[in-house]
Amino acid sequence: MSEDHKRQLNQQLWNIANTLRGKMDADEFRDYILGFIFYKYLSEKMKIYANEILKEDKMVYMDIKEDTDKGREYLEAIREESLEKLGYFLKPSELFGQIAKRGNGNGKSESNFIIEDLDVILNNIQLSTMGTESEEDFDHLFEDLDLNSTKLGKTVDQRNEVIAKVLSHLNKIDFQLEHQELDVLGDAYEYLIGQFASGAGKKAGEFYTPQQASKILARLVTLGKTRIKSAYDPTAGSGSLILRIGKECEVLNFYGQELNRTTYNLCRMNMILHDVHYSRFDIKLEDTLEYPQHNKLEAEAVVANPPFSAKWSANQLFMTDDRFSEYGKLAPSSKADYAFIQHMIYHLAENGVMAVIMPHGVLFRGAAEGHIRKYLIEEKNYLDAVIGLPANIFFGTSIPTCILVFKKCREQPDDILFIDASQHFEKVKTQNHLRDEDVDRIVDTYSKRVSIDKYSYVAGLEEVRENDYNLNIPRYVDTFEEEEPVDIVEVAGELVALEANMKKTDEAIAGFCKELNIPTPF
Repeated sequence: MSEDHKRQLNQQLWNIANTLRGKMDADEFRDYILGFIFYKYLSEKMKIYANEILKEDKMVYMDIKEDTDKGREYLEAIREESLEKLGYFLKPSELFGQIAKRGNGNGKSESNFIIEDLDVILNNIQLSTMGTESEEDFDHLFEDLDLNSTKLGKTVDQRNEVIAKVLSHLNKIDFQLEHQELDVLGDAYEYLIGQFASGAGKKAGEFYTPQQASKILARLVTLGKTRIKSAYDPTAGSGSLILRIGKECEVLNFYGQELNRTTYNLCRMNMILHDVHYSRFDIKLEDTLEYPQHNKLEAEAVVANPPFSAKWSANQLFMTDDRFSEYGKLAPSSKADYAFIQHMIYHLAENGVMAVIMPHGVLFRGAAEGHIRKYLIEEKNYLDAVIGLPANIFFGTSIPTCILVFKKCREQPDDILFIDASQHFEKVKTQNHLRDEDVDRIVDTYSKRVSIDKYSYVAGLEEVRENDYNLNIPRYVDTFEEEEPVDIVEVAGELVALEANMKKTDEAIAGFCKELNIPTPF
């Protein structure tokens, strides 16, 4: 598929999303449009798979008559295979296209009222997985699609009209799922998530890491690798960041945890839409720091964009928790940044790489944070690089941020690489944007591990010790630009000439005023 075709699909989906824009907040209509797209995706995958099974019988899925013994026999056989292969099951009458046609008045039924049937179908998708391996992955997946919400319309008929209109528009779009290698819908889904995040500020953007930032992290943790066993994001959000790793190399298993239930649902949908089989991802719903769900995980690639300086309990009971106990101190309750770092390091495999986005405060703050920072550098020697990013590249905050890269087995254990990429970006409207060349330069510099004037510096551990483990980037990368020298004699001459010109001008104005018989203004 050409880039123009992809852009056209993205624009079509965004236009459909805007059907709901005037009725509710961005994060609310996000949940509806993405949920409906997901339902259409499941339907089309179901139909393609069922047609493949029925090919030997020279039938297609829509030919099956559900109310006959023969039809029920076919459906049961397809159901068993579908639950194992796809993880869910939909009958022909439950497919997206059938409901969309009915809602648009194109069905056999005289009524185009579809809300109740649609509600049952979405619930049936979840029920079809009960007692199977995919049950947890589909549990309450559509719970944010409240089809009876007054935000869709004051009356039932108004709500039905809006839903039918959205489904009708979506039904006209070909997702081209037969061409699995294209991942067209996965890319379009990412585009929509990004659009919602950029247009809705912090409330809808907190779950999303901009693609260019995701690309840096993914490339850093996969450098030199074509395949990794496991990737983990303890603050998974929509799943965009961890899925980005899969674009850089083959990932056998994805792991993640998310606190917000709505975002957790979005993350699971995103996994399935990117054709990640239900057996290859394990996304959990809970507070990562307080109630970790992947206790025995040691991931080869660990990435995260945690909420900056979030609060956590810092309960002293955590001093017996293996994630924190060896450091001797807990991150302060007002700033959980280092708690996230400690948690991620605990789940990092010996041969793994970890990259995390953090506020600059983690580089220099003292007290418990300073103690933990020193321990990570001096006792563990895990910190591999510090990368400064431009300000205002994340939705919902304009502060400058940095990427910390950690390895348990470092190839260069005697130094730490510092990169200052804070001045390398493109301004797009009110947001700063990392260009491809900016991303490439960061990754290339990290890979080559070289000092570049006013951009990067390889600091020996002794120098870091001398700075009392303060990692503030300007201490290591000198970006000072010397101003052009000022010629005082030349400036004095220019002032004399200017004074003479002003005197002539004053005399001319005085002459005009005398002719007009008015007082001079000086």
